[in-house]
Amino acid sequence: MRIHLSEHFTYKKLLRFVLPSIAMVIFTSIYNIVDGLFVSRFVGKISFAAINLVFPILMILGAFGSMIGTGGAAIIGKTLGEGDNDRANKYFSMLIYVMLVIGAIFAVAGYFILPEILKFLGAEGELLEYSVLYGRIALVALPFFITEFAFQSFFVTAEKPQLGLYVTILGGVTNILLDALFIVVFGWGLVGAALATVISQTICILAEIIYFARKNDSLLHLTLKTKFYGKIFIKACINGSSEIVNMSAMSIVSMLYNYQLIKYIGENGVAAYGVIMYVAFIFAAVFFGYEMGISPAISYQYGAKGYDELKNLLRKSLVIVAVTGVAMFTLAEILAAPFANIFVGYDEDLYNLTIHAFRIQIISILFLGFSSFGSAFFTALNNGLISAVISFVHTFIFEIGCVLLLPLIFGIDGIWYSIVVAEIAASLLTFFILYKNRKKYNYA
Repeated sequence: MRIHLSEHFTYKKLLRFVLPSIAMVIFTSIYNIVDGLFVSRFVGKISFAAINLVFPILMILGAFGSMIGTGGAAIIGKTLGEGDNDRANKYFSMLIYVMLVIGAIFAVAGYFILPEILKFLGAEGELLEYSVLYGRIALVALPFFITEFAFQSFFVTAEKPQLGLYVTILGGVTNILLDALFIVVFGWGLVGAALATVISQTICILAEIIYFARKNDSLLHLTLKTKFYGKIFIKACINGSSEIVNMSAMSIVSMLYNYQLIKYIGENGVAAYGVIMYVAFIFAAVFFGYEMGISPAISYQYGAKGYDELKNLLRKSLVIVAVTGVAMFTLAEILAAPFANIFVGYDEDLYNLTIHAFRIQIISILFLGFSSFGSAFFTALNNGLISAVISFVHTFIFEIGCVLLLPLIFGIDGIWYSIVVAEIAASLLTFFILYKNRKKYNYA
């Protein structure tokens, strides 16, 4: 049964509304995880390390799609709440077209500068060769990769989160099947993994464009009767700036982790961190999917001046984030050994290193959702500045500061504890900012 943005949300209705978005983001995360699993098992740990070295770079580029998608969805949701559907569709169409162009420009530039970035990160020899090979093929689908991030937000704003889930499942299943075919059957190695991802992303974006271009009962439609709205584009970028700050910083942190691990441990450290990040992506995807699902409702109620419902959404969200954090921490403790065995069980030293690091880092899951939700909440309220402050301090100050300083004090374990300390500090900052702004937005 279709749930509208204007409705009152009980816990049951709220979870039903956001569940497709959560599942959609999890399946999106599976793209890289599937590549990593097949490559680690059937190609080798150097190739596996190569994928993990390239992935943060691709995520920084993909962050532009998340920025414009979340920032644009906040504007479009507010515009729909004000009752101007025609203007909302023009904004939606303009943002999609602009992202495809931006993606193409980034893909061409990335092809040439990728080797230099990888060298800067410490890659050399076979690791450098494999990283460049995988990255350049993956860049072919960059316009689709970037736009896919935005469509994830727009499906929810269009009151069609379940369709976004179906498209993402289509892409995920395609990626798995092609990985098995290209890597296991044809023996194409890294090339096969990259091609599988490119093809699956292309199929997803084509399905999304075809759906929104046709007549349907969605709130949003692609139209050629639009133009470049410079102010709206800039506002979308400002609104969603926290997303690009957050995703870019996460990628930069990942690159710093890889740099520190190469320095302290070598390729085994990068491979172990890759396994941990796959788990972290899935758990972070749960929170990110929840935020993606709930944000259009927050924007709609803000535009419609539904302050009582705004309070309701905030209170229920904080409870859900807390309970989910405890549940996922418990699950991670149970799955630590089996998951590590699936990826790196063939190498005893690497397996033991992964388990040790994993059990330290999963403590951060207890706090992971609060700063992330706080940032998304203010983005939905069209306050990109506060949202960006939370993301910037969280990642560029707390996380980067910890990953650089703690290893100097505690050695290798300092690297693993960095994310834990950063998440606790970011959660405290988020609650302080929510408290300070409660009267301005009438949400508490």
